[in-house]
Amino acid sequence: MSEVAPAAGECSVIGFHWSDPRATDARRIRFAVFVDEQWVPAWTELDVDDARSWHVLALDAQGSAWGTGRLVPDDQPGSAHIGRIAVLPAARGLGLGRRIVEALLTEARRRGFHQVVLSAQLHVVTFYEQFGFQAEGPVYFDVAIPHRTMRLPLT
Repeated sequence: MSEVAPAAGECSVIGFHWSDPRATDARRIRFAVFVDEQWVPAWTELDVDDARSWHVLALDAQGSAWGTGRLVPDDQPGSAHIGRIAVLPAARGLGLGRRIVEALLTEARRRGFHQVVLSAQLHVVTFYEQFGFQAEGPVYFDVAIPHRTMRLPLT
């Protein structure tokens, strides 16, 4: 991967399944952000939901990956969960997180989900509110990081 962050306008978002070789890029980004930067225990980062999720990568014009996220079908029919949204520090502020969430919401609608739920770290609640997500319930801690549950009905 290039050390120079991409220009905001030259990134694309692609979808893939966990069996795709691009999953290596998603794992690398998630470990860099969650494990190395936020000190999330490494053993919690990969889980059984990865295999049943639809994943995305934000790529620069050279094909280097800078961000990722996933859409997980919930056990509740018509509901999905967005999670593992991560953008490498050098590429933050370029709109990649927005493009990742938009791609995941587009896929959720395409698949006919009626709602999307996510677990937002407290410092990014306002980011998700821009998409129409509403916080619900109390603040809780997941691996020592404060979170809120957020929900978005898809109409």
